[in-house]
Amino acid sequence: MSFWARLAAWLNPPDPGPIEFNDEWIAVLQRNIPIYQRLPETLRQDLHQKIACFVRDKHFEACGGLELTDDMVLTIAGQACILTLNQNGPPFPKLRTVLVYPTAYRAVAEEIRGPGVVMRREVVRLGESWANGTVILAWDAVLRDASNCFDGHNVTFHEFAHQLDQADGKGDGTPLLDTPQRYGRWTTVLGAGRERLERMTEKGRRTVLDAYGATNTAEFFAVATEAFFEKPRQLRRKQPELYAELQAYYQLDPSDWFDQG
Repeated sequence: MSFWARLAAWLNPPDPGPIEFNDEWIAVLQRNIPIYQRLPETLRQDLHQKIACFVRDKHFEACGGLELTDDMVLTIAGQACILTLNQNGPPFPKLRTVLVYPTAYRAVAEEIRGPGVVMRREVVRLGESWANGTVILAWDAVLRDASNCFDGHNVTFHEFAHQLDQADGKGDGTPLLDTPQRYGRWTTVLGAGRERLERMTEKGRRTVLDAYGATNTAEFFAVATEAFFEKPRQLRRKQPELYAELQAYYQLDPSDWFDQG
């Protein structure tokens, strides 16, 4: 039975009752995603269900000569779904396709220089997120970033944070929030955080956030998400208001996971 068929059987068992996530799949998550082992047991069980829904609903496609494996699918889906652990419904409902390259790939970037003037140039990338429901990832970067859950760099978290941001069709650094009242504070806190990062970057000073977050508000949200999940205690100590906003949005407190040892 294929990987996808086994997942479908797990999601829709012929007999009601508790079904355990396949031990082989758990072993992949433990091996490739160290942060998985830090999750409380209840969140691990929730993550299994999210992963199964993700793999069932999304189309994975290998590019650039890559041979796609079950381990790759699980490693990408596992990290992506951590971002949606306490969100209602299936993960990333507007996402349709995940394209996976073996390593950094070439893409064409467009830059508007003026009215009717668009500059196109070739760039090398490790990942992209498109508002039309596509995420592109370089597998070696996915695996490398997943293996170190303390450095604040995770291309999978970064690109799937963009997917959350783009859920309303716009990549503006503001994902869908649960109440209208929250948008004002979100804009204020993340705007101030980005301005602070920009000032620190201009002075050549290192911060808990990657300097790339100063590029624009959308990149700031993605970079802040990386730090929230991989440097939660440092982010909470250095920028408590930003941490609180992300904690309220994700409905998670990763600092508890790292306090566990």
